[in-house]
This record gives sequence, structure tokens and C-alpha cells, in this order.
Amino acid sequence: MLTDTGFFQLTTTTPQGMVIPLAAQVQPGKPFDPVAATNAYLATLPADKRAASDAYFEGGYWIGLWSSVIQIIIVIFLLRSGLSRAMRDRAERWTRRKPLQTFAYWAQFIIITTLLTFPFTVYTDYFREHQYNLSNQTFSAWFGEQAKGLALSVIIGGLVVMALYGVVRRFPRTWHVWGAGVGVVFLVIGILIGPVFIVPIFNKVTPLTDARIRDPILSMARANGIQADNVFVIDASKQSKRISANVSGIGNTMRITLNDNLLNRSTPQEIQAVMGHEMGHYVLNHVYKGVTFFTIVIVVLFAFVKWAFAWATARWGEKWGIRDVGDTAGLPIVAGALTIFFLLTGPVLVTFTRTAEAEADMFGLNASRQPDGFAHAALQLSEYRKLDPGPVEEFIFFDHPSGRNRIYRSMVWKAEHLSDYTSSQIR
Repeated sequence: MLTDTGFFQLTTTTPQGMVIPLAAQVQPGKPFDPVAATNAYLATLPADKRAASDAYFEGGYWIGLWSSVIQIIIVIFLLRSGLSRAMRDRAERWTRRKPLQTFAYWAQFIIITTLLTFPFTVYTDYFREHQYNLSNQTFSAWFGEQAKGLALSVIIGGLVVMALYGVVRRFPRTWHVWGAGVGVVFLVIGILIGPVFIVPIFNKVTPLTDARIRDPILSMARANGIQADNVFVIDASKQSKRISANVSGIGNTMRITLNDNLLNRSTPQEIQAVMGHEMGHYVLNHVYKGVTFFTIVIVVLFAFVKWAFAWATARWGEKWGIRDVGDTAGLPIVAGALTIFFLLTGPVLVTFTRTAEAEADMFGLNASRQPDGFAHAALQLSEYRKLDPGPVEEFIFFDHPSGRNRIYRSMVWKAEHLSDYTSSQIR
């Protein structure tokens, strides 16, 4: 037994290195209180680290708001200055083919907007991440990845915009219906190709060779109907200190993956708890449920964009030089409508995701049977997620259950499985 006078909590250390507070231990003849166990786990996080985590996460609220404001300002600037009209005219001088004109406009649009937001991006994605000790990248490495991301945005985004504007020109009255269908198709394509083709552009993906870690993960996968014969590792430590894992893809592109931060910073119990959670997403068909949900979102989104475009062009379309709905010079209006839509629907979107994450949490606990491992993983995630928000704050901003809720549910699970524990066996 160890006493930490900083936290006033008695703890014990398992043979695998996990420190379990006294109140979270199962002791013969004594009742197990999930609330007391949760509070004991929360108390193990030093006050300075908790304050830093809260500040980082709460700052993200303002960053999200300011990001939306900046995007709206850029949209207004492109339209009122005539720059959007000039980019369209330039694209038409470069080629007579409508699809290529659309691609040429998009390339100009994404490059200019990226340059205009670059100072803000440097602060939020580089300096701020280093300020909170979450990034491992040098500026040159970070800048190189930003350049790769921009190139992908030009190419992949260009293909998507070409397809959508092709639909708009073909169906000028019902384009929002057909465009929503195209949007869903690209959503599914992204899920399919992401793990196999996009991720390797930024990170090295290798098979996990440590049998002590790999074999329990594969055993858990087989026990839950996941047909997998390998586990992969992503070298995410070259970018950040964040732990992460996923079971991604559909069909033949399905992969069980964890990043090297989780592998190197976590105990076997914590790894199994996290991987059980990720398998829950796969077994519970969250990918397909997500596609269904976001199909509805996309349909509503396109209807909103159609209304917003008609409203804006009726008032300022002639002044901005926008000919009709198929004119690429009107793309900034679409971008502005997207920003407003996601700002207004944010709580609904995060609630859907948070609900799925809570379901995966319960699946993971039942699959891995590692409640303390899951509690420790929740504490690790608290490096950049606020641990104990208020209920309204969690509802509006959290796309995952809060750390307190995750630890509490783990301790409730433990309380309902006391027969699995003895005074000499702490899992």
C-alpha cells in the first residue's frame, strides 16, 4: 500500500503497474461504492494538470467560435471584393470545359482561404499544442503535413466539387436532392479508402509484433465476431502525445489499429479496455448507423444551403456578379451556409456521437472486463479533455462522455461484478 499525501488517497499498484486508489479496490466484507471509487480516481489527477486540461478544452470552445467567425468574414470578403468573381473568370480563361473550370476555381478558393486562415491555424494547431505540451512536431514537420493536407484538399475536394456542380447544372431545380445523394456516396467512399490510402500519407502503419499485446486483442476480436488476423500500429508519436485506437473501414478495408502512444504509455489492461471500446463501434454497427444519421444530416444540409443561396443571391447576387446557382463564383455562399449550419446543429451532432461512444464504452467493458484499465485510460484522455464538466456543458460541447462519467460507469460495472474479484486479485 502506498500513501500519497498530495491526494490523501491510499493506493495499490498491480503487478502490471496500474495504480488503483483504495476506494476503487474490492475488499472482502466491505461495500463497494462506485461514487467513492470515481471520486478517488479523479483525485489522483494533480491540480495543475487538471487546470491545464480544463483550460485547453475550454479554450477550444472559443477557438471553434472564432474559427466560424473568421470563415464568415473571409466569405464576405471574397464576395464583396469581387475576388470570387475574378477567380471564376480566370478559371474560364484557362479552360472551356465546365468541370475543369470548377476544379480550377476550387483550387484557387482552397489555396486563398488556406492562406488567409494560416496565421490562425499556426496558433491553434502548432503553438497552442506546444503550449500545452501535446505536440511532438517541429515547425518544419508540421508545415510539411499542412502542405500535404492542402494538396489532398485540392485534389479530393476538387473531385467532390466537380461532381456536385455537375449535378447542380444538370438539375437546377432539384439539385439539393441529387446533391445530397452524391454527398452520401462520397461519405461512404471516404470511410472505405481512409484507413488504406489516406492514413499512410501522414503516418507509417506497421503490423503489431508484440504477441503479449497483439494476441489478447485478437482473441477479444474473435470472441466478439470480428474476423481479423492482425493488429496494426500507427506512429502517431511523431505528431502528438495523444493516445488513440480504432477499428475502421468496411469489408476488406477493416483494420484494427492502435497508435504507438497507446502502446508505449499504457498498461496491457488499459490497451485491452481501449481496444474493447473500439471493437464496440464495429460490432454495434456504428459505421452504418453513422452513415444513416449523416445521410439525414446531409439531406437537411443541402436543403438549408439551397434556401441560403436563394436568399443571398436574391439580395446581393447581381452586385457580387453571381449568374445562377451553377456559377462557381457563388461557392463562398455555400461555404458560409455550411459554417452557419454546423454551428447551429453542433449540439445535435455531438450528442449523436457521444451516445455512440457511450454504447461503445459499455461494450468495451463487457468485452475486455477491465474497468480499472478503462478508468486509467479516461485519466490519460484528460490530458486534453475536460474531466468533470457540468451537464449543460457536456451536452453542448462533448462528442465523448466526460471522464467522470466514463470512470463512474466503469466503477458501476465493477460493482456489478464483485464476484470476479478477491482480496488477492485486483483487475
